[in-house]
Amino acid sequence: MTRYVTRRLLLAIPVLLGIMTAVFLMIQLIPGDPATAMAGDKGSVEQVARIREELGLNRPLPVQYAYFLKSAFTLNFGDSIRTNQPVAGELRQFFGATIELSLAALVIALVIGIPAGVIAATHRASALDYGTMIVALVGISTPVFWAGIVLIYILSFRLGLFPISGIIGTGIRLDRITDAYVLDSVLTGNWLAFRSSVHHLILPAFVLSTIPMAIIARMTRSSMLEVLGQDYLRTARAKGLEDRLVVIRHALKNALIPIVTAIGLQFGSLISGAFLTETVFGRPGLGRYVVQAIGARDYPAIQGTVLVVAVGFVLINLLVDVAYAAIDPRIHYA
Repeated sequence: MTRYVTRRLLLAIPVLLGIMTAVFLMIQLIPGDPATAMAGDKGSVEQVARIREELGLNRPLPVQYAYFLKSAFTLNFGDSIRTNQPVAGELRQFFGATIELSLAALVIALVIGIPAGVIAATHRASALDYGTMIVALVGISTPVFWAGIVLIYILSFRLGLFPISGIIGTGIRLDRITDAYVLDSVLTGNWLAFRSSVHHLILPAFVLSTIPMAIIARMTRSSMLEVLGQDYLRTARAKGLEDRLVVIRHALKNALIPIVTAIGLQFGSLISGAFLTETVFGRPGLGRYVVQAIGARDYPAIQGTVLVVAVGFVLINLLVDVAYAAIDPRIHYA
């Protein structure tokens, strides 16, 4: 297993190199000049030239690319054009809130999606099965930003059940350690902040979970249907095991491989989906940060954010592959 993990980590290096090259080239294609944007409408030609010199934008592309690779591998993305603060520090500041939102959405998707898929599979061709799959189809088809706007209007604006925006109540002080507000409130024992941050987290996390929840439910149903007809399950029932134990201990465990694959892929998409959710709900995080960076043509901030998300995708795929061997002992990696 150690050799496999090491080999996968080494194979991830050319993947990340390709991602960094693509990011660098795409950033160069963004219309507009960041130096002109920083100088403003009244900036002189000399000011624009000085800013271009400071940012290294007047260097040849190969030289810019070499500096970009160096900064990426050393995790030193330079200073943000928009805020003049180190990009690495700003990413650490916003990364915790985005991961917290994504993990909360994943938990909701798992808690609802897997049982829904199991129930649909064990009641195949029933009204419960059809109803569950129709709801799942609606969940897959509904854009996150549209669902967010509708639920904000109904649950927040009309019924007042949840806050309209923000990440914690106004006036509540919290000592930030990881910048994940729920976790920080637990670590510091600030239960007022805990209740407020959870209250602000529930609605955006549920909105973000709708598409992964539907996909996991459909994948669970499909995988369970393949397993439920196997001979060893009929043998388990013939031995007198309760149907509930047969489904949970035998069928679900053997159906987990494609489900784990779906979970890994969906967690990666949750991070990118969090960008839209944070914008709709006004939550500070990587989403709002990169949107503002794109508007300001902030090359270092955009590059740093994309690279952090790309590394997250690679690590998640590695964890999914390792989880296969833990779930199914028949899988052995050479």
